Amino acid sequence: MPLQNRVSPFGEIISTPERGTFTGNRGVIHNASKKIIKPYNVKYWITCVLEYKGTHRNVMSPNRWTELFFLDEATAFAAGHRPCGFCRYADFKKFKTLWVAANGFQYNVTEKTKMDIIDDYIHQERLNKDGTHQRFRAYLNTLPTGTFISLDNAKAYLWYQERLFEWSFSGYQEVIDVKAHQEVAVLTPISYVNAFKMGYVPEVHFSVNTNV
Repeated sequence: MPLQNRVSPFGEIISTPERGTFTGNRGVIHNASKKIIKPYNVKYWITCVLEYKGTHRNVMSPNRWTELFFLDEATAFAAGHRPCGFCRYADFKKFKTLWVAANGFQYNVTEKTKMDIIDDYIHQERLNKDGTHQRFRAYLNTLPTGTFISLDNAKAYLWYQERLFEWSFSGYQEVIDVKAHQEVAVLTPISYVNAFKMGYVPEVHFSVNTNV
């Protein structure tokens, strides 16, 4: 039985045999039996590379951060994660610069602001008070590439280069019949969407290119 460690664009942590192209964490959220016992333990939800300088980790080791896996970076962003400042330092710096450029005035922060303060603001956009995934409404054709949306609250879709792709744990399938001017529920947190508009383009799974 696969471990419960794959994350959907809705932020759900699922057990599935498919592998991801990014890892990350929300702190220690598993027990000694390698079972998920809480949705998060810290406010810095990060996305990491699968391999870093030959480091090897035993997944869900006792009292170590819980390794979560994502189909791609766009999925991780939709779930509420952002680049790690350690193993993905260049991406982290670019993300922080563009996040501040897009949202700094609203939150009164600058590039000199500590990331834990920014993480506090980001965390407010992730979850509703009842713990459900937070979302906002927008017109599809106003969204930047890499944004995730939902049309029916059951499936997640990636908006990529003005095309819509249905998401699954194994990859994407293009949706042909789509009205770009329709209003949709946006899964990706709004401050991330704002950063995408400033120029941060999240990495997407190779299956997008095979379906264009």
